[in-house]
Amino acid sequence: MPDQNNLKDLNTAINRGFVGPATAGLLPSQSIKAMIDGDLITAVTRIDPAQIQPASLDLRLGDIAYRVQASFLPGKNTSVRTVLEQLTMHQMDLRPGAVLEQGCVYIVPLQEHLLLTPAFSAITNPKSSTGRLDVFSRLITDNAVEFDSVAAGYAGPLYLEIAPCTFSILARTGDRLNQIRFSQERSKLSDADLAELHARTPLVRDGAVHGLMDRGLKFTVDLAGDGARIIGYRARPHAPVIDLRRIAYYQPKTFWEPVMSDTKKGIILNPGDFYILATQESVSVPPDLAAEMLAYDTLLGEFRVHYAGFFDPGFGWEAAGGKGSKGVLEVRSHDVPFLLEHGQTTGRLVYERLSAKPEMTYGETISSNYQRQGLKLGKQFKDFTP
Repeated sequence: MPDQNNLKDLNTAINRGFVGPATAGLLPSQSIKAMIDGDLITAVTRIDPAQIQPASLDLRLGDIAYRVQASFLPGKNTSVRTVLEQLTMHQMDLRPGAVLEQGCVYIVPLQEHLLLTPAFSAITNPKSSTGRLDVFSRLITDNAVEFDSVAAGYAGPLYLEIAPCTFSILARTGDRLNQIRFSQERSKLSDADLAELHARTPLVRDGAVHGLMDRGLKFTVDLAGDGARIIGYRARPHAPVIDLRRIAYYQPKTFWEPVMSDTKKGIILNPGDFYILATQESVSVPPDLAAEMLAYDTLLGEFRVHYAGFFDPGFGWEAAGGKGSKGVLEVRSHDVPFLLEHGQTTGRLVYERLSAKPEMTYGETISSNYQRQGLKLGKQFKDFTP
């Protein structure tokens, strides 16, 4: 492993071939591969090339899950291990598989370790399938004062806090619940940039964006219909355990109740219930950009939208097999019942540049699960049939 003292600045890292050009934006797939080749990203077991996504890296669970009394941040000058010694109730071996129970909090050391140069930081978010199971998962590092953020120059292990909120899950060593993105400087597009881009290459299929521009591309919820169309799903309580590795395996009716449209064009969210809904807009992300769906805005209502908020380059992009893709919304109301109406704004999609065009894009060529998606449950479920 390189000595961090020998990687004091970005130019050193570039000259040694670990990263790409010194430009702002998220690092593309080829730069992430270069970081792996240069041991700036290492792992307990060899990193699988399939972990590398167009602008992110999938992170893998290690061998042990620690059941803890509460969620926590270690804070400055404190390691995660120090806090684990105080809060661990028991530990479980993930190698044969272990059930992480609904309503409990676990800390799992990840297989990947970082040795970032001082110029680079990182952010993480749950993968789409993780959010669609209502599994709350957040990255923690040593000395962290916030979740899902890796400070510039961080050198050390990574940990994942996992809190299944609706379903208990069967997890194993190597499962991938979260993904990490690297940058030396974020480069988000302004509303003027978005309008200009949309004029050249539509970001919203069959629609205009002038009414949707507000600190990003606003998205609205689709609840329209005549009473005969499924507009969402509500999770059933006390459902069986879900094995994360069973793909297109489970019958949805065991776990989900369909939400039907009606003439009122709205639904009342029950406090504590978990819903899968979809946006009205079919969006696309050009291959040289990525997008982040911002979570819950208290100005929009007392509900949370979207745990997993990252759209890779090429999502919904026609040349990558997309032709526009709906945004799937993971929705939970807080404290009081809340009337959610058709067309209501539920969040924003913020686009940002990459430092270079990635060598791969989201879509069929890398077996992406949600290209061309409409209203869709997680990959563990079969298609819903009435």
